[in-house]
Amino acid sequence: MRYRLDREARERGEEPEAAPEDTRIFTAAERAAIVESAIQQAIRRGEFDDLPGAGKPIPGLSATHDPDWWIRRKIERENLTGLGPPALLLRTEYAALDATLDGLRSQSEVREHLEDFNRRVIEARRQLLGGPPVITPTVDVDERLEEWRERKDAAVRPSAASDATPPPVPRRRWFFRGGVRRST
Repeated sequence: MRYRLDREARERGEEPEAAPEDTRIFTAAERAAIVESAIQQAIRRGEFDDLPGAGKPIPGLSATHDPDWWIRRKIERENLTGLGPPALLLRTEYAALDATLDGLRSQSEVREHLEDFNRRVIEARRQLLGGPPVITPTVDVDERLEEWRERKDAAVRPSAASDATPPPVPRRRWFFRGGVRRST
């Protein structure tokens, strides 16, 4: 640091300041001893107690070297989806297709979603980008649309039966407050 300050002063055309006489340059062994002493004092004061991750193994320490370790950790930490080869993405989407369709409101939305899914499966089969093979089947749009209608009807029927019977009338209770009778 002293050397850098002196050099910058010379560049500005100023005379470098004289070093204080008590300035001492430590050897590597002396610096290590000072740092070790500071660490031991902090341990005695308890500054390293209750640190996050204490007693837990360091993740990925024993694994082989992966050049993409940082992106894998980010995907796991932030629970990102939609990343990966098309074959795997289409498999996971196919597995959750009924749940996705149940979230749609109209037949046109369901039909559009199924046709888009089929188009992406066919396009993934045409691509020769490498990765796992695309084994996800295309879906029969009309058949899946009929299944969706049946599930929607089954979900509506039980609630329609409960709407036919009137809800029970709540009983009125009387409370006394300060000599005045009030109903709730």
